[in-house]
Amino acid sequence: MRTKVSVNKPAIKPRVNVITLGCSKNVYDSEVLMGQLKGNQIDVVHESGINAKDDIIVINTCGFIDNAKQESIDTILQYSELKEQGKVGKVVVTGCLSERYKPELEAELSNVDAFFGTNDLQNILTNLGADYKYELLGERLLTTPSHFAYFKISEGCNRPCSFCAIPLMRGKHVSRPIEELVQEAKNLVRNGTKELVVIAQDLTYYGLDLYGKRNLSDLLKNLSDVDGLEWIRLQYAYPSGFPMEVLDVMNERSNICNYLDMPLQHISDDMLKSMRRGIGKQKTIDLVNTIRDRVPEIALRTTLICGYPGETEKDFQEMKEWVAETRFDRLGCFTYSHEEKTHAHSLEDDIPEEVKEQRVEEIMDIQQSISYEKNEAKVGKTFKVLIDKKEGDYFVGRTEFDSPEVDNEVLLHASTNYATSGSFVNVKIDRAEDFDLYGQIVK
Repeated sequence: MRTKVSVNKPAIKPRVNVITLGCSKNVYDSEVLMGQLKGNQIDVVHESGINAKDDIIVINTCGFIDNAKQESIDTILQYSELKEQGKVGKVVVTGCLSERYKPELEAELSNVDAFFGTNDLQNILTNLGADYKYELLGERLLTTPSHFAYFKISEGCNRPCSFCAIPLMRGKHVSRPIEELVQEAKNLVRNGTKELVVIAQDLTYYGLDLYGKRNLSDLLKNLSDVDGLEWIRLQYAYPSGFPMEVLDVMNERSNICNYLDMPLQHISDDMLKSMRRGIGKQKTIDLVNTIRDRVPEIALRTTLICGYPGETEKDFQEMKEWVAETRFDRLGCFTYSHEEKTHAHSLEDDIPEEVKEQRVEEIMDIQQSISYEKNEAKVGKTFKVLIDKKEGDYFVGRTEFDSPEVDNEVLLHASTNYATSGSFVNVKIDRAEDFDLYGQIVK
């Protein structure tokens, strides 16, 4: 009679599944958390399907505007229900929504195991059975394709914008040292990154706290010197106090894209004053003109708000005319969201939602026509294109004038073109649509 031998299988460690909601700053934070977990030999994935009943779910939330808050709450409820059903082991919530509404969330969502804020990385790691490893400073587990990475140079914001809750959730502005950022850039390049999308709540404030001056231009020079970095792209530059020397660096350095994302929000003097933007209509117009004069090839992206409290039809028509005249290369437009504890919350949210949405639609109709005309002007020209992915029958890429996720794309039909993700190719444009270009790879 055979004796049955019992073999003890090694225990399977719980897997951490990170869910990221909101903006590119949240993407960056999730990547840092994941890098730390991996450095602790913890199995970590990003937005993967449910693997096992003891999976740990970490939800990195957004709390910026109503729609984003609702998406975060819905996601928490979804995974809380899965925990209730025994399909996941633990649910942890972090990020902006948790920072802003932690007491309310704890009272309403008792099935969540822990809530953490935006600056609680070490506490999150402790909760997940990990240690913060200082030697991993700048190391991240990218959730984007490896050839581009979001690159956060500071945290928080000191601006007093009346409509914005970011300072409530992210705190005061804190710059990261140039040496630390250069090392992170080198680490990324070593792992295949070719494009840095430089982000912050306000890029133009960079360095004031560390160096006593706006130091974005010096940072860009140092990043530009990193071997292997082919594109450096600037997002989220505040207009008031914009450091003009950044434009000189953009002209001097070929790997700094002729691209600038500068959220201007409105153009009416009354609206800009109530928004506490620190800049009026004429100075805004002069700034845009100066930037275009100094860097003639630049692609300017902006974002606008429709339906801010007290926005009259006259204010809105003024913005429409300005958008038509200024002809931004890229533009996003959003309805005003009435946020608690902001300065604007003391004002009456007096524009009906349907009026806000109609105004957004009118602005985007104007921008659609501008985008088509600007794209038509590119037909017959050749551009350097970074290939992001293959989707269906097309290879999809971007020019230096386009940021990932939010801007135009270049589509190359796979039947007549071949490229690999992360490669640069020269593309001759043969057809234009409102927000896309089509072309052929040329030698």
